[in-house]
Amino acid sequence: TPANPLNTPPHIKPEWYFLFAYAILRSIPNKLGGVMALVLSILILAIVPLFNTSKQRGMMFRPLSQCLFWLLVADLLTLTWIGG
Repeated sequence: TPANPLNTPPHIKPEWYFLFAYAILRSIPNKLGGVMALVLSILILAIVPLFNTSKQRGMMFRPLSQCLFWLLVADLLTLTWIGG
């Protein structure tokens, strides 16, 4: 039977904690573009905390920060679900 490019065979599916990265890689048809998107997504997560220059450290009184945090959590869960 011919291989289906839209389905990943079960023997090469990544572990659950790599599924968000797998979804990013598979979403871009160009291999180099997918790798660049994956690297940039990891760099964004590493660089964003360096931009915080505020004296206040908690998110309790920052509704925008709380909203962005839960948006990030929802995004990671959605990508993990799609990657599986």
